[in-house]
Amino acid sequence: MFKLNHFARTKILGWCFIVVPTLLIGLFYFYPMVQTFLLSLSAGKGNQLKFVGLANYQRLLSDPVFLTALGNTLIFLVFQVPLMVILAIFFSVLLNQKTLKWRGVFRTLVFLPCVTSLVAYSLIFKYLFGNEGIVNQLLVNLHIVSEPIMWLSHPVWAKVLVIIAITWRWTGYNMIFFLAALQNIDPQIYEAADVDGASKWRTFFSVTVPLLRPVILFTSITSTIGTLQLFDEPMNLTKGGPGNATLTISQYIYNISFKFTPDFGYAAAVSYAIVFLVVIFSIIQLKVGNQHEKN
Repeated sequence: MFKLNHFARTKILGWCFIVVPTLLIGLFYFYPMVQTFLLSLSAGKGNQLKFVGLANYQRLLSDPVFLTALGNTLIFLVFQVPLMVILAIFFSVLLNQKTLKWRGVFRTLVFLPCVTSLVAYSLIFKYLFGNEGIVNQLLVNLHIVSEPIMWLSHPVWAKVLVIIAITWRWTGYNMIFFLAALQNIDPQIYEAADVDGASKWRTFFSVTVPLLRPVILFTSITSTIGTLQLFDEPMNLTKGGPGNATLTISQYIYNISFKFTPDFGYAAAVSYAIVFLVVIFSIIQLKVGNQHEKN
């Protein structure tokens, strides 16, 4: 009977560990992606589909609702991602101070929103930011505004509310990555900066930020991908309103597929618009990050 030596058995076992996950990834990730692309080349109501080529992608350019959703999504991206990354860095540096008492408690409190039930916190936000909610009462009593802000029914303030909600939910998640990076920085680097007479601000911008650049790039890309796929907060807080003012691309896909008469081919084309945007923004951020590394 043919027997394998130890090296051959080890090699076969290693290939088994690689092949099985590769097949699963191909089955549950790449196969649906290919099928979705093929579906985007079809059109029709329900399951009555026929091949139309790139007609769905041409339709995107003249679809006013899609262009509105695209604009809203880009507004959320431009304002929310930088704000969240800056706050995550701020909290991570603050909560990494060894002299700070109850650091674990504060870290938990900042991280807690990202594991909070979406439905529960959406209801709380609606209560807090309602026309007669606590936030409006506080702003009026402090004479910051003269009348309550229509957070849920004004096109601009509804966007602001969504940005606040996303930032509140995901800042703590990104903070964890920065905390891990800060704890891996050699303390001797800070000691050398202190000996050279560098101020706290100079140390932060000349030492901490450059060393955090890989994590900043990582969190920026992941946050960009998440924002381009944004669905939960607009759906639960504003339903995409008022008047599509907070409608996102993902919510538009949901509406095309399930809320209105199903048009799965066009919905698949819209979903590939998100893929295209993710690729473009990821390439831009990687180029910018690599350029800083070279400098």
